[in-house]
Amino acid sequence: MSNALDLYSKVEDLLGVNEVTPTLYSHYFLTLDRLKFNSLLDIGCGRGKFLAQAKERFPSIERIMGIDLSPLMVKETQNRGVDARCIDICKLNQKFKIITAIFDMVNYLDDNELIDFLDCVEHTLEDGGYFICDINTLYAFKEIAVGSFIKDGGDRFVTIDSFFEDNEYYSEFTLFERVGDVFKKSKESITQYYHRVERLIELTNLKLIEQSFISVYGDKPEKHYLTFKKM
Repeated sequence: MSNALDLYSKVEDLLGVNEVTPTLYSHYFLTLDRLKFNSLLDIGCGRGKFLAQAKERFPSIERIMGIDLSPLMVKETQNRGVDARCIDICKLNQKFKIITAIFDMVNYLDDNELIDFLDCVEHTLEDGGYFICDINTLYAFKEIAVGSFIKDGGDRFVTIDSFFEDNEYYSEFTLFERVGDVFKKSKESITQYYHRVERLIELTNLKLIEQSFISVYGDKPEKHYLTFKKM
């Protein structure tokens, strides 16, 4: 998986992610503005843009950390001056008041992985802590993401072939990067899984205290935005 995530990190800017993250981040910051906390963990921190903004927005926070399974992503987060580690949350021996999982990170887990993940989130949360995440709606998988695409970045271009079947979204990335006078080819695949909100509620002892829809690409909501609390 780390190889696939590293490849994705190289093409993320070609996929329009940078254009929509400010809208998504704004929902998280509006929630955090209402909460009292002194520690924050971001799971699947990517390049660390959210954490860098959180560090600036909440300067009194004692601990801000990101974790990601992509060494490349972790390195870029560290370069922003944010503590980041390449480690699974289930192996992290610390507790936090806030845990976030942004931009459909939860959708990268199948049902069995989701059970373990939610258990580890609960264990890592302080009593009274909050887990905030977004997950893709069925519309996002069936109508927005499927198909074949080519994104050209000049010195690199990526082809994406994807389909959605049996609640699984499969995407294959082929990246061509210019090296001198030739292009180097890299190929990886990523699978995401559709999860109903009700399923998450069933699998965790955390209490869902808020939920809403988010639209980042168009008028129809592509994401469920969820806030859980450890009671």
